[in-house]
Amino acid sequence: MRRAKPLKPNNKENETGEMAKLILFSDGASRGNPGPAAAAFIVLTEDGRIQQKHTKYLGTKTNNQAEYLALIYALESVSGLADKLVCNMDSQLVVRQLNRQYAVKDPALKALWAKVSGLVRTFREVTFVHVLRTDRHVQEVDKLANQALDKARYSLT
Repeated sequence: MRRAKPLKPNNKENETGEMAKLILFSDGASRGNPGPAAAAFIVLTEDGRIQQKHTKYLGTKTNNQAEYLALIYALESVSGLADKLVCNMDSQLVVRQLNRQYAVKDPALKALWAKVSGLVRTFREVTFVHVLRTDRHVQEVDKLANQALDKARYSLT
């Protein structure tokens, strides 16, 4: 997959004197639950320019695990590059767990939730937003995750 130029730390302040924020769209896909899984994410600047696109084959995971892992890889990718993040996902469950509206009961998801919680502490502000599947960026990360699954299937045979 072709990668965009890597982000450089953005120490420029915007017009209001605040650090610029990044917008993330992440998605996990699993064919079977559990089954072969992949993660994808896109990083956008505030003005909508795509800065990064990444995919990763995850092996056998549940769909919810793949959703969390996609977010984790996105957060790791932008660590130290911004103070504010808006994390967009189509998984209502994961967003509500991260926003503490739902408890995390599954032990595997608890570990992933804890990882996300540790990563978000490195940023000044992180917002988790549930976005409908009709959003064009959500559709793009879904397509990227499924392409990673297709590619892995052919490389594993």
